[in-house]
Amino acid sequence: MKRIVPKEEVCIGCRLCEIYCLVEHSKSRDIIKAFLKEIPRSLPMVTVEEKEATSFALQCRHCEDAPCVAACITGAMYKATNGTIQNDKERCIGCWTCILVCPYGAIERDEREKKIASKCDFCPNLETPACVANCPNEALTLIKVK
Repeated sequence: MKRIVPKEEVCIGCRLCEIYCLVEHSKSRDIIKAFLKEIPRSLPMVTVEEKEATSFALQCRHCEDAPCVAACITGAMYKATNGTIQNDKERCIGCWTCILVCPYGAIERDEREKKIASKCDFCPNLETPACVANCPNEALTLIKVK
């Protein structure tokens, strides 16, 4: 299992992780089309948190013992075979219990089309998640855990 680990000491708050996440989850996967032509615009599944000189990327940590999975009343939040925590958007009813129990605050509401929870899906189509691959300072790193 791989995990994304943020390093706040080298994060410069450029938000490129947010931009490339949004592009990766857009319909076109083209940066110009994703920002200017796609409506509704996809949401980034990573958010840069900033306080004074400190910033870091906040996204799902895909916990081993994920509280969001245990709390989900419909089973929409589940642990995939690759160890990541995923959200079945068809089963999600927008009760927001997962948001309440996430110890990292990494799950957000997506109210654009349907009230569903939105969180990092670890870019299942990529070997390295878009946020990690495009971080210029390596403030997001991919590590292997047992």
